[in-house]
Amino acid sequence: MRDPFLRPPDSLVKAAEPIARSLALRTLPFHVHEILPVFCFYEFINRIVSPYVSTRLAPKVYPKLSRKTKINWNVHFVSMVQSCFINTLALWVIYADKERMQMSWKERVWGYTGAGGMVQAFAAGYFAWDLLVSLQDIDIHGWGALAHAASALTVSMMGFVRSRCGTSWGPTELILLQRPFVNYYGLNFILYELSTPFLNIHWWLDKVGMTGSTLQLVNGIALLTTFAGSRLIWGTYQNYMLYQDIWRAVQTPGELPVPSWLAIAYLVSTTALSGLNYYWFAKMVQTVTKRFEKPRETQDVTEKKRK
Repeated sequence: MRDPFLRPPDSLVKAAEPIARSLALRTLPFHVHEILPVFCFYEFINRIVSPYVSTRLAPKVYPKLSRKTKINWNVHFVSMVQSCFINTLALWVIYADKERMQMSWKERVWGYTGAGGMVQAFAAGYFAWDLLVSLQDIDIHGWGALAHAASALTVSMMGFVRSRCGTSWGPTELILLQRPFVNYYGLNFILYELSTPFLNIHWWLDKVGMTGSTLQLVNGIALLTTFAGSRLIWGTYQNYMLYQDIWRAVQTPGELPVPSWLAIAYLVSTTALSGLNYYWFAKMVQTVTKRFEKPRETQDVTEKKRK
């Protein structure tokens, strides 16, 4: 399935080619026109749209927030927009891209579709923005958020890699055969974002004084369910399939080789994301449980009344 987005300007493609070639991101020039505008769009939402909309939706809360909390609020606002957009786009491509559905393990490792590249480009634009924000305010977001942004950006950008896989001799020159690397799986890992809207809502409910409310309880159940489903169950399964396909590529005689640095970089990034997901799930269970636990004194009074 071809990229349904606008065709990149030839001048932009040529300008991006030297950098893309030096980083082995050979398909990046065909998607740079999607990455850069998305990066700028999210920064615009962060600095202009979120403060404007939030002040009107929560006039008694947002203007009184501390600088640190306002920064977090705006980041959650951007995250909400991005997750709703990228989830819808990824699910549509997974459903509509018939070429992608028929991929064998070889094509899952070396195959490429323009539509899949488009989704990864939009995701990469966001994660590049997220990485910049995490670096700027590391004291607010923490090292975990920085690690997540770096790993997610790495996974997104790996879909644009074309590694040198072999050689063949032409009449007068050496022709390098190149293939993209696991573009297929980048789209699957984007579905981690299915739980993000509920995470943002949970955070906002705390800030507007609805901690422990029925709405937060329902949202908390939805958050834990979607997080476990998309990141732990689906994510672990996709990691297993990824490891299996890369192992086949490495072990199958006569196939195009997978550069060790490329395989290690991708596997380390996806494994780091999985580790963070399990850690965050445990923390979320604790957080959600605490929201609805009765204070010890209240429990003692209730038990005395029953006696």
